[in-house]
Amino acid sequence: MWLSFQIALQFLTIIPVSYANASDQQLGRSLIFYPVVGLIIGLILAGVISFLPVSYSLLSAALLLSAWVLLTGGLHIDGLADSADAWLGGIGSKQRSLEIMKDPAAGPIAVIVLGLSLLLKLALLEIVISSGQTYALIWSIILARTAMPLLFLTTDYVRPNGIGAVLKNYLPVNEVKWMLIITTVIAFFCLGFTPLLLGLIVFLLLRYAMEHRLDGFTGDTAGAMVELLEISFLLFLIVF
Repeated sequence: MWLSFQIALQFLTIIPVSYANASDQQLGRSLIFYPVVGLIIGLILAGVISFLPVSYSLLSAALLLSAWVLLTGGLHIDGLADSADAWLGGIGSKQRSLEIMKDPAAGPIAVIVLGLSLLLKLALLEIVISSGQTYALIWSIILARTAMPLLFLTTDYVRPNGIGAVLKNYLPVNEVKWMLIITTVIAFFCLGFTPLLLGLIVFLLLRYAMEHRLDGFTGDTAGAMVELLEISFLLFLIVF
């Protein structure tokens, strides 16, 4: 179990962790620790907030966003960029969409989508800092990463090889279900019903888009989902 946690920590952050000789089963089990890693990321960023001046909330938000991107290695931002290019350039073709996602070059739509997503996060983080709603940041990170095991549980992975295929094929179904139940119950008592319902609706819409275009998901679309859910949950938790 400890090795599976290390795998999740290494995959979702830049924290240096070694997991040499990990089995496919241990890789699959790492999915149950995604909410825990989300909590760790959230607490680290909450610690960063404590050192930032509230009186310069916009500057503090920019520094916090930079720390957020650095801590996660920009993993999900990259997925959002690739998915944005694929959704525009691969209209009507599953194969073309998959090919575009493998292209390392970023097109203009990727740049626009990334700019908008970072701008939205910056604005939301400014509100978090100025209003003291640090819990919204922590929970948005936890819940967005909780959605990844849910996606693996409910949706086909379309590429035959790679880390995503291993995670899908060796997913510990019962353990993931219990993790989802426990996380949801805790979130319900801490946050209430409305933000969770709205977040679920966003998840279902994104999942539908993946199914409609790709008949499943890829690592890039999973990353894009995390990025969009972080923004959505931040917005919902601030408003509601």
